[in-house]
Amino acid sequence: MTTQDNRVWTVVDMMEWATDYFQEKSVADPRLSIDWLLSEVLQVKRLDLYLQHDRPLATAELDRLRVMVKRRAQHEPLQYITGSAQFMDATINVDPNVLIPRSETEQLTELLLKQTLESVTKKLHLLDLGTGSGCIPIAVKLKRPYWSCHGIDISEGAINLARKNAQINQVDVNFNVADLLEFTTNPAGEWDIIISNPPYITDSEKSEMNEQVLEYEPHQALFHNEPLQLYEKIIQFAAKNSALLFLECNDKTAIQVAEIASRFYADSALKKDLDGNNRFVIATKANNPLS
Repeated sequence: MTTQDNRVWTVVDMMEWATDYFQEKSVADPRLSIDWLLSEVLQVKRLDLYLQHDRPLATAELDRLRVMVKRRAQHEPLQYITGSAQFMDATINVDPNVLIPRSETEQLTELLLKQTLESVTKKLHLLDLGTGSGCIPIAVKLKRPYWSCHGIDISEGAINLARKNAQINQVDVNFNVADLLEFTTNPAGEWDIIISNPPYITDSEKSEMNEQVLEYEPHQALFHNEPLQLYEKIIQFAAKNSALLFLECNDKTAIQVAEIASRFYADSALKKDLDGNNRFVIATKANNPLS
């Protein structure tokens, strides 16, 4: 694709050309990719592209799109190219400092909201361990404005972005840089709910990972040599607080995480994600205000 010739490119022309180009480059979801990029450049919903398929693209639009197409052809994630992702009702800016929010993490957050329906107006304290982009506490705060929501992460870049995301979504969420392992050895605080999607993939599983994830997303947020030890630290800390606990897990080790939780909590459950995989552990103590 060039913008130096006299050809008039329409929306449908670009869809067809870029789909073939992405297929040649072995890009995942080639048609979705160009639809996503076009909707970003034209500032329209993806479905609306088909209502204006014969719309000519201006030179400035083509110039911007050309850069995006080149990045996508190198397998860079769409969310990093456009700079944002949707997470429930929140718009979350993303960059290589943070993981792109996954649908499984939305499901975890929805489980939390569903289980706390009777606590909408209570003044509870929620902590997200390893918050990344801040998507979880921001999405929760939008639904539970009376709650005090907090997030920690070891990455200063992630925390800076999380704070910007709170501003974008106009919510008051407290984000701080902290090492999860050091934080969880501190004396118990006043947390009613603890939620976490920690790094849970081992190095031995790297060969199973998608190329664009390995090349572009932060390994610190993905991989851990001893994820079960990390989960045990989180579970112990949550139990000290008698906090309601929500964890996202690797489907290969979720049963083991649930077994650890059962040693510290009288009431714990293993939940499946929408694909039928063991994915979430929820635990509560009898003296938790939400029990």
